[in-house]
Amino acid sequence: MSDPRDEGLRRQLANLAERPVAGWKIGLTSGVARDSMGAGFRPFGYILADRVFASGAVIPLAPFRNGEDIRVGVENELCFRMGAALSGEVSADDARAAVASVAAGFEINEQRLARDASVVDRLGDDLNQWGIVAGEDVVLDFSSFDFASLSVALALDDVVVETVAARGHIDDHFASIAALARQLGRFGRTLEAGSRVITGSYTRQRVADACRWQGDFGPEIGRVSVEFR
Repeated sequence: MSDPRDEGLRRQLANLAERPVAGWKIGLTSGVARDSMGAGFRPFGYILADRVFASGAVIPLAPFRNGEDIRVGVENELCFRMGAALSGEVSADDARAAVASVAAGFEINEQRLARDASVVDRLGDDLNQWGIVAGEDVVLDFSSFDFASLSVALALDDVVVETVAARGHIDDHFASIAALARQLGRFGRTLEAGSRVITGSYTRQRVADACRWQGDFGPEIGRVSVEFR
């Protein structure tokens, strides 16, 4: 019997077709979502090239409205940029060597499916992915920087509403990037140089009305903001 998770990922790529891709997300790497589709299963989702925004972007709410309901949310994530391609049976060390930079980021998610949607439908629907917002690219010594020491403060209209520490909450980012490359390889895809990669959520909030969100990853990585109107 075929794995329905593979069917969902095949459906996702069929929906993608030939549209330009800016990068990928690696899913189910943090918090309560980790392993929710099976132990160690880390699915990919595509990021469309016309859905990548710079920090400070203003995004209209109208496309996300369904009557009184607003079906969009934000998640603070790190956004890596690949300096070299990755494919095949790569390791976390291979991924670390291939990464060029990192930025503070937001993933913007659109709630397009019912809460009880099947695994196949959720994967085929690109794991709710709509777009990303990325701050300034930062070059670090990735061989020594302690990503587990990071803590992210999320603010709504300049008031901090959530602070999340990385340690124990999110998978090792380079192990996640390696898992992404391996998973893409199973479907004949390569994680290309220049691609953006988001590696899992620190925070998760719904957007209820016009507002501004800011994520502060600390002095080494910096801040990112997005406004909804």
